Amino acid sequence: MNSLRAMFKPIIAAVALATALGCQPTGSLNGLAGGNASSSVSEDIVWPLPPNPARIRYVRSISVPGDVGIKRGFFGTILDAVTRRPQERFIRPTGVAESDGAIYVADPGAPALWIFDPQNQASVAVRELGGEALLSPVAVTPERDGRAFVADSLINKVFLVDRSGKMVSTIADSGLKRPVALAWDNAGGRLYVADAVGQQVVVYGSAGQRLLSWGSRGSGDGEFNFPAYIALSRSGEVLVTDALNYRVQAFDQNGKFLWKMGRQGDGSGDFAAPKGVATDSEGHLYVVDALFDGVQIFDREGTLLLGFGSNGRLAGEFSLPTGAFIDARDRIYVADSYNQRVQVFEFVGHSGDSQPAETAKR
Repeated sequence: MNSLRAMFKPIIAAVALATALGCQPTGSLNGLAGGNASSSVSEDIVWPLPPNPARIRYVRSISVPGDVGIKRGFFGTILDAVTRRPQERFIRPTGVAESDGAIYVADPGAPALWIFDPQNQASVAVRELGGEALLSPVAVTPERDGRAFVADSLINKVFLVDRSGKMVSTIADSGLKRPVALAWDNAGGRLYVADAVGQQVVVYGSAGQRLLSWGSRGSGDGEFNFPAYIALSRSGEVLVTDALNYRVQAFDQNGKFLWKMGRQGDGSGDFAAPKGVATDSEGHLYVVDALFDGVQIFDREGTLLLGFGSNGRLAGEFSLPTGAFIDARDRIYVADSYNQRVQVFEFVGHSGDSQPAETAKR
């Protein structure tokens, strides 16, 4: 971790707040707006600004199947031309995940679960499961073998679907009041669900049985004021965005409180509207903030290392971003909700450390 700190140290004070709260990224944008990934970008868009070494790089934006290389069939193209039907696109994505090359997007604005599968040149908008129309699919997390869980916050159910969008099983727990976030532990075969109204985290086994739960309304350690997003760190910690307590709390997999970090404010390292949370391969904690229109990255001491993003519609800019997901290759997916797209970045500032960092206690 010392080498990683050395990488970031020269840039923390100079660029962290500016990049998180409004500085333009570097690179020529060439009119790239609205998430059209086919538009050209002549230079890398990176954070921090040169001459500092790049730590985060913009990759692309995704709004329609064509943005990931899925081509419309011949007859579909002809039908669209005849009927002048516009291509379907995200409306208000709030959750995103990737598994084995397929991208899953929870979109309560549609409302639908989108599955973009470029390997099989397939895309689907799942609008009903088990004969029940989706009303507010807000969160998604990959399971195994190309399957994924999706939570509907109005139906109060969690569905498991396969890669083609067909329902595999359902979790319908009368004690679940408002499922808003999901995280799957593949090694332990456990699904972690953040219940915003229930002010708790609920854990289910691989067969859908309730195993345990923890949390209640409050501001103490292990208490919540509307848990909004959830993720597992690479070391197995359960990370929960405790939205109206303006913090992230960490637990072990049985609900034991471990640490917390964050505070309300509008300055460097503060939270105004914390949303998605994720960690990269080196243990850095990424927190999306909807009001800052950006992502802040923290080290294990709770120090803000870097921020990226600003308000707008160009590449690397956001409008009320929400969910986040980091895949095994350190690709960072951010649901850019009111720009109707998912933006993809990558962490390129690897230190060479073999052990992931422990995230902060504040």
